[in-house]
Amino acid sequence: MPKNKGKGGKNRKRGKNEADDDKRELVFKEDGQEYAQVTRMLGNGRCEAICVDGTRRLCHIRGKMHKKVWIAAGDIVLVGLRDYQDDKADVILKYMNDEARLLKAYGELPRRSGSTRASTSMGRGRRGGQRLHPVRGRGHRQDLRILSLLAGYFIIV
Repeated sequence: MPKNKGKGGKNRKRGKNEADDDKRELVFKEDGQEYAQVTRMLGNGRCEAICVDGTRRLCHIRGKMHKKVWIAAGDIVLVGLRDYQDDKADVILKYMNDEARLLKAYGELPRRSGSTRASTSMGRGRRGGQRLHPVRGRGHRQDLRILSLLAGYFIIV
């Protein structure tokens, strides 16, 4: 068998873009481009996004970004609009959280759109809209007493 003379395999090639964390210049939209927030990932390099103009578009992640830039639901992206298909677009760039905050500060993004994945679930409680409230009309001591009775019940049984 021939001897391997390379400098490493695919795992070495994956680690090439370690300098991606550096500050980069903020890219604003041009003619034929729009800001969008990813609503859900569809697989096969596609996602669904709501653009700033209010339309929901099926977006295709370009090949240069496909396995190098990870996009998740709630991320702010720059999409290129298609002249011949209004309901489809191509993801050109993913904005990092600090870049999305800067875009909001410059007035490019509306205030209502979330800039992080965590902000897409802000305001919602558990189970998609139910909020946890303390039981009204009972005191803290009564709640503890009920919990201790339930615990004793489970221990006896």
